[in-house]
Amino acid sequence: MVIVDEQRGRWTAEIDGDFVVFLIGAAVHDPAAAPEVVGLLTAMVEMLAELEEDPSKGLLGYSTFGGPDGVIVQYWRSFEALEDYARNPDAKHAPVWRAWNRLAADDRGGAGIWHETFKVCAGSYEAIYQNMPVMGLQKAGRPAAVVAARDSARARIGG
Repeated sequence: MVIVDEQRGRWTAEIDGDFVVFLIGAAVHDPAAAPEVVGLLTAMVEMLAELEEDPSKGLLGYSTFGGPDGVIVQYWRSFEALEDYARNPDAKHAPVWRAWNRLAADDRGGAGIWHETFKVCAGSYEAIYQNMPVMGLQKAGRPAAVVAARDSARARIGG
C-alpha cells in the first residue's frame, strides 16, 4: 500500500521562532456518559475549524490520533494566543468548556479530560519523518529534506 501524499526519504520540520505544543485528550470511563462526552468531543472539530478559518488566532497546525480516547496535538504561535482563545467568551471553546466542567462536577467519573502545554524555544526541537505524509510539526511549519549536515537527531536539535 502506498500512502498518497507520502514524502519519499527522510524529512524533518522547520518552524520560525518559539512556539507552543498543546496536547489534549479525553477518555470515557462509563458508557452511560458516552453520548454526552462524544457530543462535547465533536465540538473540538468545530473549534479547530474556527481556528483554521482565522490564522491570526495563533493555531499553526494540528494532528489527531485515535478516536474518543485519542489525542490531538496542536501547535500554537504562543502561549498567549492559546490562552486568549481558551478564555474568549465569543469563541466556540467557551460553551464547551462550561459544559465539560458541569459534566465533571457531577463526580460521576464517567469521563476524563487532560491537556499538557509545552513552550518550545526556537531551535530546541527535533523531528524526523521517513516515507510519511506531511504531518505534525511539518504542518505547523514546513517540511525540509534531511541533508548530511542534519542527519542525526543531535544535529537537528542544535547539538
